[in-house]
Amino acid sequence: MNSQFKKRLKRGDLLVGTIVTLASTEMAEIFCLSGFDWLFVDLEHSSLSVADAQHLLQVVTQKIPCTIRVPTNDEVWIKKVLDTGASGVVSPQIRTAMDAERVVQLCKYPPEGTRSVGIARAHGYGGNFDSYISSANESTAVIVQIEHIDAVNNIEQILEVSGIDCLFVGPYDLSGSMGKIGRIADTHVQEAISHVSRCAGKANVPLGIFAATPEAAVPYIQTGYNLIAVGIDTLLIRSASERILHTLKDLTQGVD
Repeated sequence: MNSQFKKRLKRGDLLVGTIVTLASTEMAEIFCLSGFDWLFVDLEHSSLSVADAQHLLQVVTQKIPCTIRVPTNDEVWIKKVLDTGASGVVSPQIRTAMDAERVVQLCKYPPEGTRSVGIARAHGYGGNFDSYISSANESTAVIVQIEHIDAVNNIEQILEVSGIDCLFVGPYDLSGSMGKIGRIADTHVQEAISHVSRCAGKANVPLGIFAATPEAAVPYIQTGYNLIAVGIDTLLIRSASERILHTLKDLTQGVD
């Protein structure tokens, strides 16, 4: 599953997923059965632990690839997340080429990087240790988030870092770093995103982005973004609940 995710990502296949913040294996399984192409398990903006993330992966990774966003680009977090058997790491708040290079190094086993060697779920608890070690550098996706204006200003240098498999734009944090928090449609925010898009296109690096709704995702898909995270589990539940209530009230309006 790991190798197929990265191959499809780099091939430009449209991969639509959602963000998981709840420690619910049932919810992850429902997303899988619903037909999502991938899941974005979030340890940065949720109460999930590494153990929670691994439990989610144990339920669904034979059917759907899962990436995990670390809360910080720290060696301990990255190696723990990779040892769960994640298909890729999403690294937040990359601002410079040095930041990106460090993340790549932490995600790769020597001699390409500095990832330390352990025996965990990713290695079949020792049963497929050799095969995992020999293929992990090639099969595991390194996804760096572009969510600060500093990253936009340094994007050409970031794209020169070898080993980056995808740039994932975080429009909300990006807007905040520009003093326009939440104003995703602002002209200057959109210009910054477009600059990232153009540079990534020239460098032939895949692009991903978060969109709160399907409608918000469409323009990005049309301009070449292929790793799409639509909504968040909690947001999807709330939206569905509100839609049911509003529909029911509309249908029964005026009924005694």
